[in-house]
Amino acid sequence: MTDPADGSAGLAQLRTIADYQFGAGAGAALFPPEESVTIKRTSSGRPQQVHGEDGRIVSFGIDGRFTLGLDGGRRLDAALEEPAYRVVVDDESEPFVRDEKNVFAKFVVDVGPEIRPGDEVLVTHERGEVLAVGRAELDAAAIADFDTGMAVTVREGAPGDR
Repeated sequence: MTDPADGSAGLAQLRTIADYQFGAGAGAALFPPEESVTIKRTSSGRPQQVHGEDGRIVSFGIDGRFTLGLDGGRRLDAALEEPAYRVVVDDESEPFVRDEKNVFAKFVVDVGPEIRPGDEVLVTHERGEVLAVGRAELDAAAIADFDTGMAVTVREGAPGDR
């Protein structure tokens, strides 16, 4: 068995990390055993990015946490109970979020209660569609309560007409 600390993490270890970061079942959702994924590694062999057939699932940071790609966000959306790790917006914000503009607290209609600053989150429309993935800048209570401030730094938006 490989030790993820030495940079040689395989899919089993990446699944464990995903379960720790996003909750039970996230690892299997991101990296299904029946699907072939590509792990791009640094020159030292450390996992850097994991790609599936539809694009980047995750990047693996030097801090040992994942940053989500849009494909990874869609996979988590299908696996996690709502509103876990989701920041929900309405029609007014949808075109801006798709265009990779950040989400401001005043436009959020719902938020997963476990979200902390720095967490990877899905930005979804209130009808359930994944609009983007990004990093929470505030905790869930602040996102729900504040009328000002940035809630999510959007990393990758979903193009329209999907």
